[in-house]
Amino acid sequence: MTVEESNNPVKAPEQSLYYPPRDLVDNSNVMAWMKKKGLKTEQEMRAWTSENYVEFWDEMAKTYADWFVPYKQTVQWKAPKGSWFVGGKINVAYNAVDRHAHTWRRNKLAYIFVGEPVGDVRQITYYELYREVNKFANALLKMGIKKGDRVGMYLPMIPELPIAMLACAKIGAVHVVVFSGFSAGAVRDRLEDSEPKVLITCDGSYRRGKPLATKPQADEAIQGLKSIQKVVVVKRNGQETPMTEGRDIWWNDFVAGQSGSCETVAMDSSDPLFILYTAGAAGKPKGIVHTHGGISVGPAFTTSWVFDIKDTDVYWSTADIGWITGHSYITYGPLCLGATSIMYEGSPDYPDFGRWFKIIEDYGVSVIYTAPTAIRMFMNEGPAWPQKYDLSTVRLMGSVGEAMNPDAFVWWRRYVGGGFAPIMDTWFQSETGAQVIAPLPITPLKPGSPSFPLPGYNVEVVDDNGAPVAADQVGNIIMTTPWPSILKEVYKDPAKYNETYWSTFPGKYLSGDKARVDKDGYIWALGRGDDVLKVAGHRISNAEVEASAEKHPAVAAAAVIGKPDKVKGENIVVFAVLKAGSNADANLQKDIKNFVRKTLGPIAIPSDVIFVADIPKNKAGKPVRPLIKAKALGQVLGDTSSVANPKALDEIPLITK
Repeated sequence: MTVEESNNPVKAPEQSLYYPPRDLVDNSNVMAWMKKKGLKTEQEMRAWTSENYVEFWDEMAKTYADWFVPYKQTVQWKAPKGSWFVGGKINVAYNAVDRHAHTWRRNKLAYIFVGEPVGDVRQITYYELYREVNKFANALLKMGIKKGDRVGMYLPMIPELPIAMLACAKIGAVHVVVFSGFSAGAVRDRLEDSEPKVLITCDGSYRRGKPLATKPQADEAIQGLKSIQKVVVVKRNGQETPMTEGRDIWWNDFVAGQSGSCETVAMDSSDPLFILYTAGAAGKPKGIVHTHGGISVGPAFTTSWVFDIKDTDVYWSTADIGWITGHSYITYGPLCLGATSIMYEGSPDYPDFGRWFKIIEDYGVSVIYTAPTAIRMFMNEGPAWPQKYDLSTVRLMGSVGEAMNPDAFVWWRRYVGGGFAPIMDTWFQSETGAQVIAPLPITPLKPGSPSFPLPGYNVEVVDDNGAPVAADQVGNIIMTTPWPSILKEVYKDPAKYNETYWSTFPGKYLSGDKARVDKDGYIWALGRGDDVLKVAGHRISNAEVEASAEKHPAVAAAAVIGKPDKVKGENIVVFAVLKAGSNADANLQKDIKNFVRKTLGPIAIPSDVIFVADIPKNKAGKPVRPLIKAKALGQVLGDTSSVANPKALDEIPLITK
């Protein structure tokens, strides 16, 4: 029996199961596969795919990817090194674009681009995408870019970004996408390490109605970098732009006269496709390398099974391509399936908080994939915004980026999902390349849990000695068998690859994330290992305390850090942003402390609740806890370029007294 929400729109019944609609279950892509295999229950299917993971991935590789040369062996693996689809020749650009351009999908929309300025819309068919990719690939070839060369990209969410990525893939070049919100210093770090010959950027973009300059940031980032031979500039917002003669060229001039046909290079399955930088020790980013074979299979399989994408769907991931979610679930996964995707450039609150809902209404979005941060922002504004629009086309939703607090699950399902659309709460990393822990459309859901490992993955939650944790105890997320979209290496740093991922539990992949497993086997992801507080010998997730504080009716947003304590080890400190009309006084501080105590237990009661105007966050919308902690404790901050709202960091008070 389906448990529906109570009249309280933000109250999640504890441990309640939310069953997906029967018609979704019966007609889902995963159910069709189960019937073909003679597997009758989800539990039976999961057990079979776990035990027979090599056979399973072999079938997925043949289902979702076309191969120039069939592989001879599904996997060769001796941790920490190995290869998938050994001897196979493939190219992800062929799977994402070429094959669709020569079928009935040639006139199907690949992307509906919605710019931030209202009315700025471009619709791109698969055949148009194919020709644009080929033109840019030919232009790269003309300037001498060859297989293995790196190409940097510093672009906002505009169609030229996936076009450039696919063009690189087509000719065997390795793309290095840098998030467009990064500062020049952060961009330089990534480009200095990857040494691209070309940088693709733009004159500028839009943010909340204001034109922003991008090219000056790019110029600063590459100053003195000897590897850069050419800078290709997209004319996006038309602002005056400095151009260096002989080096810089406008995109349109770069592709002028190029043919709309280009031969696709047959790549070895293990050849690198892209380098994506993620946070590393001491603030130095790590270059995560992914391959053509892995990215042709993992994102396509998960997009199909988790989101149940059909040819009739309009799919929208609200992520940025500068992160792994955008690589796998805006570019490669949906395109390999031949899906139609929305690509939105702007802010969710411009020109007002109805923008996303208007896009859903205008284009009949049926599957939407977003982040809890955005959902909580809409919750804070109230249900009036989604209620203004016709959202009846939405049949399935997804969540990514952080642990989803249960109240956000219930609110989003009620007001955007019509009270029935299931939410696929997903856990994965830049390193995994594709979703790892997530429900399927047939899975009963627990709000706040990404449920179980996906078919083909073997995941355990273990203590520091490698033993499985007891129910509701916190442990380390590890993976005991390989998977196709596993990172190939850390660029230029094999020692870091071995040390970071394989040295703690030899032969098993250490994710660095923490989780607990409840009595029913559902996994509850808790965030990074360094985001787990140690209070009187107990481990408490920062994210869990934040979610608890945010349930308080006066709290709009929260960030939690640990303050050193000689007796307990750490005390819990909550920085809270209050909703309008709340009284920031001692009584409210006490009330929030007691509220957290009540929801998480006495061990989790904060020692301090500090009211702030804003939470310092990174460009992905997550609290920058290490920097908040350093500022609050009077420590050296180091690199702060990842902070999207630096004023908020400046206003974090000292708490050392």
